[in-house]
Amino acid sequence: VQLQASGGGLVQAGGSLRLSCAASGRMFTYYSMGWFRQVPGKEREFVASVYWSGERIHYADSVKGRFTISRENDNTVFLQMDSLKPEDTAVYYCAAEYGYTLSQPDYWGQGTLVTVSS
Repeated sequence: VQLQASGGGLVQAGGSLRLSCAASGRMFTYYSMGWFRQVPGKEREFVASVYWSGERIHYADSVKGRFTISRENDNTVFLQMDSLKPEDTAVYYCAAEYGYTLSQPDYWGQGTLVTVSS
């Protein structure tokens, strides 16, 4: 099983980026998929998740109103990040967990670096 994240990069504050995560190796029916992020020296933190059906969407308070998560099919998830702030700079990890929430993922992808300059 692989979760392939892409879409990271360098953007100025106030700009936008769209992250993609494509999973392979099994079908992620009945799984929540989403994103965590991590800054060096800090713990990995939850960002957003969406259940298989496209419902049961959850966001961290720090990104509500700025980030939008969506699911294209069983195995693809996107994170549209708007109004980016320097504090959004982190390595973003795609993850998947069986069930309605994403708290202790069963699968992790490699990270994609997002850098927001001030």
